[in-house]
Amino acid sequence: MYQKRALKKKYMAYRYGNQGENTNKNIIINSISNFKNATLRLSKCIINNKKLLLISIFLIFIILFVSSIISSCSIIFKGGINSIISTSYTSEDEDIIATDNAYTILENKLKERIDNIKTEYPGYDEYRFDVDVIGHNPHELASYLTALLHYYKKSQVKEELQRLFDCQYKLTITKTVEVRYRTKRKTDNNGNSYSVRVPYNYYILNIKLDNFSISKAAENFLTDEQFEMYTVYLETKGNKPLIFGGGTSDLSPSTDLSGVIFESGSREGNIDIVNIALSQEGNLGGEPYWSWYGFKSRVEWCACFVSWCINQAGYSEPKFAACHAQGIPQFKSMGQWVQGNYNSPAPGDIIFFDWENDGHSDHVGIVIGTDGEKVYTVEGNSGDVCRVRSYDINSNVIFGYGLMN
Repeated sequence: MYQKRALKKKYMAYRYGNQGENTNKNIIINSISNFKNATLRLSKCIINNKKLLLISIFLIFIILFVSSIISSCSIIFKGGINSIISTSYTSEDEDIIATDNAYTILENKLKERIDNIKTEYPGYDEYRFDVDVIGHNPHELASYLTALLHYYKKSQVKEELQRLFDCQYKLTITKTVEVRYRTKRKTDNNGNSYSVRVPYNYYILNIKLDNFSISKAAENFLTDEQFEMYTVYLETKGNKPLIFGGGTSDLSPSTDLSGVIFESGSREGNIDIVNIALSQEGNLGGEPYWSWYGFKSRVEWCACFVSWCINQAGYSEPKFAACHAQGIPQFKSMGQWVQGNYNSPAPGDIIFFDWENDGHSDHVGIVIGTDGEKVYTVEGNSGDVCRVRSYDINSNVIFGYGLMN
């Protein structure tokens, strides 16, 4: 092969070079003769040596066999890569997260308006609320935008987010007047007292919020082909299942608490929340928690689990379905937040994690206690299961704590 390449190189030099024609012809003729003689000598050597012949055939067979395997693996590998690419979110992670945060801001504004409805519409005798849960599955949003736009940036989708939001949520405010009666005492001309029923208007404000989900909106806005891709992205979660936080992919067994000696910290904590959380160890899929929260299908449910445990212990808040956008702001607004390393977590405290150390909380759990070196937790959606975990108390993945007392 080396001689053939050299011959070809000399031939090209002859054809396109500036050397004399005869000189190059002689070089080529000599090269051909040398190559021919070498080939004949090698052939005779192999024919005369049967052992060498068998070894040569065996080596050729091995080379062909390995080449076929490598070729097949290469095809399979390329196919796998193409499959992953075709089912993945194509936008940059920071744009996907920023866009989801922008949508959450719209939801927070809607929630704030409903909370202040009595101020916006004063003077009614009664306010009747029939309000669906305000919240969305972030993978539904990312899947929808990827199916629709393929690639997007937060700055490019403001109008599309509003259009989607207006389709997902429908707030209806209606006024009702009922004629009711109250009893009044009157006195006749003779001084006798008697009762009469007097009609009056009773004013009611009806506040109804319907959440039709992003999936319902996707059916209206996407073509058949786009909706098919939407369902694929939603099923694979864009091959980025933890991009929005809400869980871990850790499938290891729960931490064994036998033999752990917990320290008594400076705060008593809330052991009721811990006992409720521990009673849920082993739950798979998290349906009791995300359905309790109001979601009609599975979401990343670690925050729903924490909120459910808090509610079961008799507290109406904090209640949150998103770690960074909802949970942490609630604790901060109540003055019950400590950042980063904290050496005195108490039972029932809410622990937030930042797996990527990017300043964005990815996961949340409930503190069982600490032995001075490690902090022990109960977490929902740890490999899609409620599990007990432990961390070095100074671990850099601990983002902070929401203090429950």
